[in-house]
Amino acid sequence: MEPRSAAAIRVRGLTKRFGTFTAVDAVSFEVSEGEAFGLLGPNGAGKTTLIRMLTTLLPPTSGQAMVAGHDVAAAPHAVRESIGVIPQALTSDLDLTGFENLDIYGEFYGMGRRRRHERAAYLLELVGLAQRADDLVATYSGGMRRRLEIARGLMHEPKVLFLDEPTIGLDPQSRRAVWELLERLRHETSLTISLTTHYMEEADALCDRIAIVDGGRIVALDTPAALKAGLAGADRIELEVDAEGERIAQVLRTEPYVRGLTVEDGNRLSVTTQDGARAIPRLVDRVEGAGRKVVSMSLHAVTLEDVFIHFTGRTLRESAARKLSLLDMGLPRGTRI
Repeated sequence: MEPRSAAAIRVRGLTKRFGTFTAVDAVSFEVSEGEAFGLLGPNGAGKTTLIRMLTTLLPPTSGQAMVAGHDVAAAPHAVRESIGVIPQALTSDLDLTGFENLDIYGEFYGMGRRRRHERAAYLLELVGLAQRADDLVATYSGGMRRRLEIARGLMHEPKVLFLDEPTIGLDPQSRRAVWELLERLRHETSLTISLTTHYMEEADALCDRIAIVDGGRIVALDTPAALKAGLAGADRIELEVDAEGERIAQVLRTEPYVRGLTVEDGNRLSVTTQDGARAIPRLVDRVEGAGRKVVSMSLHAVTLEDVFIHFTGRTLRESAARKLSLLDMGLPRGTRI
């Protein structure tokens, strides 16, 4: 879905310091209404602090952040009424039914009884839990609980939904069900989604744009396709030829689309190029034109993981090892909704 023109999140020079340490350093970006926006970053990058400021859990040191048209510092109550927050931890009450979990959450937001019941019934149907509405959440699977958490976060009809690791710990089938639910929400509503995840395929599949955060700053921000395309020469083609590799390498190194080439094990070559899919037939033609044959070939296309490593110097898997949920701590004590 094409992002709408209105800005659901607008950040200008947002900074957060803890003493002499700057966790978020003059960050600026915008998220359009209806856009799915991904935030990726290693531990200690400032991503957690940034999200906590946007959800009013931390006051900024300087700069401004507007969420759903409200200033997070000047109007935190209005921001909270306009956002839904789905933490990584499953926080639904196991001793209540699915319906009761939604009903009590709606009451927290001052929704009338009739409206709560109508909304809960609609959302349970939306997330595929209508048949289990009156069952205790303790009997739900992990995937069912995650879908219930999303339904709960939508009870008060927020304009912006913040999700932290929405499919962590789920089996592939349950993860796919959550993806389909989020895609449906995007296409059928004007809901804006801010997503943090350590699954690269999830960010690639769900996000219109992705921001990579490191050192308290946004070091890259673009569509997944543009981020991958911007990693020049990152596609790698491995090929085996029926001749001495160095002889063929001399021929291939003259090709303008070949960004790099190494010879391994005598007759195995590794070629880096900008667009591997387009380069493959040209490489085959060039090898055959030299009177030799390609025995085998494989393409390793650039991934978001490659992009992440390029900008941060480490894998997202490494940074996830000791990660805590961004939002598990909830609202500060005494905060009124």
